[in-house]
Amino acid sequence: MAGRFDVTAVIDRPIEEVFAFLADGTNDPRFSPRVLEIAKTTDGPVGVGTEYASTVKDAGMKTKRVFQLTEFEPPTRIRWAERSKNVVTASEGGYDLERVDDGHTRVRLYNVLEGHGVGKVLAPLALRSARGGAGDFGRAIKAAVEAS
Repeated sequence: MAGRFDVTAVIDRPIEEVFAFLADGTNDPRFSPRVLEIAKTTDGPVGVGTEYASTVKDAGMKTKRVFQLTEFEPPTRIRWAERSKNVVTASEGGYDLERVDDGHTRVRLYNVLEGHGVGKVLAPLALRSARGGAGDFGRAIKAAVEAS
């Protein structure tokens, strides 16, 4: 069974700047301590079809992850899907950006977590953890973008 978590943050930067930062997946370690390393694995500019490969650490375990961008609409929308085969995956996720005023941007991040095999037991725990840490995660995104 899949479950979703969301987080929203208002960032003190123009929408185009926030979009550019978030569209570059190699920035993820700057706000997500679970991302140990990440690299863009496709050629060309970032857009639909771009893939990122990462190593993440969750609950003390390191796993390899591959994400592919499925929608890319500057400066308001980014969607992705996890293509790797792990026990718990982010089957879909994304950012929605909205201009609040000339210098501020509202960002909503969501991920749908899905368990596979034994992950069906673990997914609710991962979802509860993600929801519990959502506020801190939103503040980390805000701080990283504003520091860039």
